[in-house]
This record gives sequence, C-alpha cells and structure tokens, in this order.
Amino acid sequence: MDRSEITLERLRTFVRVAERGNLSSVARELRIGQSTVTRHLRELEEAIGVSLLSRTTRRVQMTDEGARFYEKSVQILNLLEQARDEVKEDSSAHSGTVRVSCTAAFGVLHLNKMIFGFQEKYPKVHVDFSLTDQRVDLVREGVDLAIRLGPLDDSSLRVHALGMCSRVLVGSPAYFSSHKRPVVPSDLTGHEGVRMSNVAGSDVLTLRDTSGHISTASIVGRYRVDLALALRGALVAGRGIGHAHQWLVDDLLSTGQLVRILPEYHLSEIPLNMLIVPERAQVTRVRLFADFIIKNVKAVPGIR
Repeated sequence: MDRSEITLERLRTFVRVAERGNLSSVARELRIGQSTVTRHLRELEEAIGVSLLSRTTRRVQMTDEGARFYEKSVQILNLLEQARDEVKEDSSAHSGTVRVSCTAAFGVLHLNKMIFGFQEKYPKVHVDFSLTDQRVDLVREGVDLAIRLGPLDDSSLRVHALGMCSRVLVGSPAYFSSHKRPVVPSDLTGHEGVRMSNVAGSDVLTLRDTSGHISTASIVGRYRVDLALALRGALVAGRGIGHAHQWLVDDLLSTGQLVRILPEYHLSEIPLNMLIVPERAQVTRVRLFADFIIKNVKAVPGIR
C-alpha cells in the first residue's frame, strides 16, 4: 500500500479517535489492534504532512489542524454513507447499526419494545442500545441519537420534542395497611416518602387542583435513590409514598400493586425529547429509527 494515501480506513480511524479521545476504546469498537489504530493515524499524518492529534498519557486531543481536518473528514464520510443509501432503494439500504442512548427506566419499560417493533419492520438494522441516566457526549461516545427526560441545556444537537410526561402520586396497599391514606395535600405531612436523590426539587411537591389552586407538600423519608427502576421497586415494597412518571408505574396501578393518591390534584409535567447528532440525522437507518419512535411514543401511558 502507498503510505502516502489518504484512505477511507484511515479517515474513519482518525474520526473515531478524535471523537472518543482514546485509542484503546476505538480499537475495541473497530475490532482491530491498538497498534493498527496507531499506524493508521501515523500514516494519515504522513500523507497530510501535519500533526493531527496531540497525545498525552491520559488522553488524545486534536491539534488546531486536526480539528479543521476532522470537520471535513466527517463531511466526507457522511456524504459517502448517504450516497450509498440513496442509490439503494430496496430493503438492502435499510441496514447497518443505529446507536441509541436512553434514560434507564424508560428504556427498559418502553423503548425496548419499540426497538423490537422497529427491527421486525427493518430486520437488517442492528441497534446498539445504551441505558444510562447520565448525560453523555453523543458525538464522543459514537451515539446517533438519545432519548432524554427533563429540560435540556443549550446544545448543537438536533432536538425533537416527543411529548410531555404526566406524573402521579402513588403508594402501595401494603403501605396503606398501616398508614392513613391522604385525602388533601396537608395529609401528606408525616408520611414516609420515597424520592429521587438526583432530581432537583424532588423533596417538595407542587400540586394543582381543578380550580387552579396551588398547594405544596414536603416528601421526607429514610429512602432516597438515584435510579427510577429502584424507586418503582421501593414504592411497591411499601417503603413509602412518592411521585413518579405515569409511564413508570401505569402497569402497577392497573394490577393494584400501587394505588394513586390525591388523583384530583395534578403535578407538573416533564418534557421528553429526542436528541440527534446533526451529521447522523440524514443517514437512512437513523432517520427511519427516529421516525418510528416519533410515531409510536404517544402510545406510552402518560405521554401526550
């Protein structure tokens, strides 16, 4: 091979290293040896005649020249992928991998099923599904799109609003076997509560009745948790009362494992959004996946 060539293989390796900042993780992702990653980068720099990356003991960062070259490299690779998809109009165009990140509870209880339905329609598309309640850098982690709850920080990502999630106040029959069921918001005082430790303001409830009157109540208790699935389990186990997204507990309400408290009072709704890496938005399989989720998400209980 001519060592001066700028090949697609070397471009892809450079782009992934620039995004992830780590040679070993890129080697695992591309299923090649770390020495091969290093060689691709060295040969690409030799072909261009400038240093693209600055390497330290902990991290790999782009030089100024590398940052400019990265932008053009991404455009080249995306144009090639789009061109490949556009010239294939049959089902073979609907192949490849979509990398998806989602908040854990919503992913386990609802998005998982949507992914199954998507793959039944497009059986040649692979889905890499990452579940985390942490905000991740989609570009650096190689994620195409993410489903996120709550308000968003300013971002260069493409945002599509999926809907608003209603919340309900609930407790279990086991808990109310030894505690009086609240009738008005002031009755919540003194009850054992279960709440999310990583959600700001989860210790104070703001309740609105049908006339628009606002009441507030504190949620206190011995059990706090940073994962919604654990909150769900604690509520069923009778560890206290708590507020939760309707989609998190709707099945438990249907089976009587939980009961709704103060149903005539309403909690504020929480936005649900889809974030898409702009460079990936026009890739056929990513666009198909996004459209499928947009079409099906409103079937989830408590999302409007």
